[in-house]
Amino acid sequence: MTGQRLPERPPFSIRARLLSPLAEGGILDVTDGTVGVDAGGRIAWVGPTVDRPSSSLVPASTDVRPSVVMPGLIDLHAHLPQLPAAGLGHGLDLLTWLERYVFPIERTFDEDAAARLAPVAFRAMAAAGTTTVVAYGAVYEGSMDVAFEAAEAHGIRAILGKVMMDRRRYDPAVTDAEVLDLSLRQSADLCSRWHGRDDGRLRYAFTPRFAVSCSKEMLRESARLARDAGAHWQTHLSEDRGEIAEVAALFPDALDYLDVYDRAGGVFERAIFAHAVHLSEREVLRLVDAGAAVAHCPASNLFLASGAMPLARYLGAGMRVGLGSDVAGGPDLSIFSVMRVGAYTQNALRVVRGLTDPVLDGLGWLRLATLDGARALGLGDTIGSLEVGKEADMIVVDPALTAPVPWADADDPEELAGRLMFRSHPSMVRAAWVRGRLLEGPLPLSTTSALLPR
Repeated sequence: MTGQRLPERPPFSIRARLLSPLAEGGILDVTDGTVGVDAGGRIAWVGPTVDRPSSSLVPASTDVRPSVVMPGLIDLHAHLPQLPAAGLGHGLDLLTWLERYVFPIERTFDEDAAARLAPVAFRAMAAAGTTTVVAYGAVYEGSMDVAFEAAEAHGIRAILGKVMMDRRRYDPAVTDAEVLDLSLRQSADLCSRWHGRDDGRLRYAFTPRFAVSCSKEMLRESARLARDAGAHWQTHLSEDRGEIAEVAALFPDALDYLDVYDRAGGVFERAIFAHAVHLSEREVLRLVDAGAAVAHCPASNLFLASGAMPLARYLGAGMRVGLGSDVAGGPDLSIFSVMRVGAYTQNALRVVRGLTDPVLDGLGWLRLATLDGARALGLGDTIGSLEVGKEADMIVVDPALTAPVPWADADDPEELAGRLMFRSHPSMVRAAWVRGRLLEGPLPLSTTSALLPR
């Protein structure tokens, strides 16, 4: 389904400091730069303001200096119904936390609940700088339609999916005999309605929760549907040692956890595996070979005491990795916060395990949160950096809110990225666009709010 793209808007340009990873490597760092956006929502020009061409494609700029324009952040893993539970259940193991907090709240995520929560959630994501989100819903078809409608109206780029479970379920009204066929049919119907909507801004992800709650048939048939539709397929992998042990008991013939999904046809280039904390070398190599993506959720992994991903080893092997908030396992929607926790975790691994692997610097974490996330979704040519021809998914960040004292500027790009990550402020994102459309959520700079292009 392609749907109709939103109407074009007048071209506009923003004058600011520019900070972005580049597709060919390195970074764009321009102290006084301009980004020009055309009527179709694509970046028409980017570079130093002094070199800005005089043409209708790059009209007079809205000047937001000393604020910074960056690519929008990409959240590869979140749970839409769970937002009200963020911060609850610290220290519980994964399976206990699911039974105590998650299943009860997802059980009530009907159409009315989705209508109340989804618009609030998307505004909160944009306020945190997230312009693309990959999220789970609940098991109910109607609530997923409502969630997609909210994303369509808001303007965020979203990949969503109805949770699929045919064992260890929270919907007792549906019998075991009918849940498999019903879930597959409803998911296929949702995909037919929403995958590719608004020229691809909205996409569908078939969403078997994880191997603990899915039969072999559910995994196999959901993967087949995703492949046939050209859609995404998302699930959880090797998050917690207790979960891994239960999967081994349920699927004794599998070589390991990933092999459960591989035998179902679920390990392919549009698959997104959340967590992947405890992987064998065989699993790492198989993910790399398949081109499947991993959503690294360090805040959630520490909150639930699940473990610490050996990120450097995965990146060194060539794995496609982006970042995920995993709300509500992760207590914060902000990907800036996720970057900070991830950096602390990798430092701790070096201390505890004596590792000598390279550590990502602030610009490396920024790349993971933007361009690497886009590439994990197969969208690296479309979003993830401030480059001509890409769609204008971008944010304005006020670095003054990260300064320890008012005059403490961070001129070096690495220092700036570090401040944004380690001293992130909940109000520092002042604007967010997807395809050049201003999203509701961020609190604009008071001096420019009336001028920001919408």
